[in-house]
Amino acid sequence: MRVAAYIIEELTKYPLHFALIDPDKQDAEKAGHLASIAEKAGSSVIMVGGSTIASQQQVDEAVKAVKEECNLPVVLFPSAAKFLSRYADAIFFMSLLNSRKLDYVIREHVKGSLIVKRFNLEPISMGYIIVEPGMTAGRVGEADLIKRDDYETAVGYALAAQYLGMSLVYLEAGSGASQAVPNRMITDVKEMIDIPLIVGGGIRDAATAKEKVLAGADIIVTGTALEEKGDPDKTLSDIVKKIRSCRRT
Repeated sequence: MRVAAYIIEELTKYPLHFALIDPDKQDAEKAGHLASIAEKAGSSVIMVGGSTIASQQQVDEAVKAVKEECNLPVVLFPSAAKFLSRYADAIFFMSLLNSRKLDYVIREHVKGSLIVKRFNLEPISMGYIIVEPGMTAGRVGEADLIKRDDYETAVGYALAAQYLGMSLVYLEAGSGASQAVPNRMITDVKEMIDIPLIVGGGIRDAATAKEKVLAGADIIVTGTALEEKGDPDKTLSDIVKKIRSCRRT
């Protein structure tokens, strides 16, 4: 089954958790270990990518290590065309819609499309929208951050993504954010779109994850919860359990 179809089928059962692994924040061996933790906890997809990756080799090594340690689909979450890996299963072919720089809106996609074709990666189109505080993703992506109380603009970007034919919308507060995407923004966006809504950034515990799902998120992404010291096994297991407790009816 192709990854996009798998995601849609899983969403008929319950909201999902995707684990984000950044190759720039740990070596390949640790990346594989974190993927194993995520699979055991009940994550549905392993995303590999980040805003500060230094080389394509980093991505290749991380993806291969993840594939060795777990059986979940591995989806690239790229910052540029030069950081794609032939070893992944799919790629979030995402446009950073509120970037001031055309590279992140479309130019990197023009370069990357040929690589995606050559590597036989499954492209999954995504509208990527960065909300305050934005963190490194907002800075590197040169985003005009959506203000936390500007619900109408967030809805406008999300609807534009859907109308352009994108398969997913991702509201991102930024890795390590002190505050996650506001609940009302999630609710307003979800009420207006017909495609799955992903929410990430600033979600470090089970209570926050559940809160965002109840607000309307279909998929929760966490990365920092895996990277930080402590007990990532328990933290992630608790997060996934809370997310799945909001079962589809």
